[in-house]
Amino acid sequence: MSAAVDLGALRGRDRPARAVVIGAGFGGIALAIRLQAAGIDTVLLEKRDKPGGRAYVYEDAGYTFDAGPTVITDPTALEKLFTAAGRRMADYVTLLPVSPFYRLCWEDGRFFDYVNDQTELDRQIRVFEPKDVEGYRRFLAYSRAVFREGYEKLGTVPFLSFRDMVRAGPQLARLEAWRSVYAKVSDFISNEQLRQTFSFHSLLVGGNPFATSSIYALIHALEREWGVWFAKGGTGALVRGLLKLFTDIGGRVELSAEVAEIAMADGRACGVRLKDGRSFEADAVASNADVVHTYGALLGASGRGAAEAKRLKRKRFSMSLFVVYFGLKTHRPDIRHHTVCFGARYRALISEIFNGRELPGDFSLYLHNPCVTDPSLAPEGAGAFYVLSPVPHLGNAAIDWEREGPIYRDRILAYLEERYIPGLKADLATCRIFTPADFRDELNAHLGSAFSLDPVLTQSAWFRPHNRDAKIANLYFVGAGTHPGAGVPGVVGSAEATAGLMLADLSG
Repeated sequence: MSAAVDLGALRGRDRPARAVVIGAGFGGIALAIRLQAAGIDTVLLEKRDKPGGRAYVYEDAGYTFDAGPTVITDPTALEKLFTAAGRRMADYVTLLPVSPFYRLCWEDGRFFDYVNDQTELDRQIRVFEPKDVEGYRRFLAYSRAVFREGYEKLGTVPFLSFRDMVRAGPQLARLEAWRSVYAKVSDFISNEQLRQTFSFHSLLVGGNPFATSSIYALIHALEREWGVWFAKGGTGALVRGLLKLFTDIGGRVELSAEVAEIAMADGRACGVRLKDGRSFEADAVASNADVVHTYGALLGASGRGAAEAKRLKRKRFSMSLFVVYFGLKTHRPDIRHHTVCFGARYRALISEIFNGRELPGDFSLYLHNPCVTDPSLAPEGAGAFYVLSPVPHLGNAAIDWEREGPIYRDRILAYLEERYIPGLKADLATCRIFTPADFRDELNAHLGSAFSLDPVLTQSAWFRPHNRDAKIANLYFVGAGTHPGAGVPGVVGSAEATAGLMLADLSG
């Protein structure tokens, strides 16, 4: 694209304003819907052959595997997208309730079914530690207070200046946001297994429970408020429903459209150039791609891009994930939809995952069995699963995953067969893996991080990459790498925050 683009002509109001959104993850799609619904002529560009980003879909031998995420905790955030476009979510997507939300299991044979029923929660907590029943109620009250401040008030509000952080400071201080999730849970709950039950949630957004701000305790209240849901047909069906909404209201989607460069003219983004040579002009550009990749690769030729990429690379990044997708010939209804399998160690293992220089010798796992809720994801009478293990990112542990991946896969499957899925190996119909190297290569994730920047307090809100670039006035960010952070509610919230900025700027 020529640097001689007439920016004044581009912004002429004899036509609708134009926007390009790079990346069709949840955040990118949600932003594109909001822009198109507001009358902005929006093009959504996706590198891969299917939309979804981390919510990609694999299909093998009649089995459908959601790459992730699989936990929907705020259906109202999704409903707002359809309402903004003048449509009904029920016409596009069906959400199914999941109960228990999770089954949490330990190697001593104990388990806890986390349900949205106070009486049943009290009963189960009492089995572990009677005095923690009252402690849990106090923790829930704290979690709800954090939910009101951190999610309802701030989750869709951009933090563009330090003044924004200062205004939020008193509330964050009152809630002791400098303390970790685990430390805050421990104020209320004494039993170690219950402490794990109510602190593991930060791992769902890439955070270390022993380092992530206690603000992330809001996830517990979020689940108690709206429950846990799963899209009929899988998370991929939700992605397809959102994409259909976008195209129904006039949006344009280009798949297999890898962006090579964000074009600049007179200090502003004026469009993008694809690796196949095509160009798209725009009045505003938003990136749902990895923030380091966006600055370092897509803006690498500019001084701003190179400097910001260098600055971001000094930040702390979340752990990565090792995922095994496998199909079994038989359905296993005894395994809950969401199962967390705690290993023998908790604090020490998590420390090695976030800071270690090699692959830990043991693991804790998340096991996903969606066919309990929706049997259509596998052939009749069969089951589609995935299991993920948090592992160090490539900057901490330079593991040769091409060599180690199959070995690690076999270790995980053997562990599952021994403790949770008897006869797994003989029942196996199909299997594939996704490693930190795949996060790096397929998703352009810096260091193979699965959740972008580590969500510690000093990398949250204003300290996180902003929803609008501080120097390039019409360059915006959406997704896990910007405010408020990872997780489906987080990235959909980031889309609302970013859309508000873009619409105000484009109408100015």
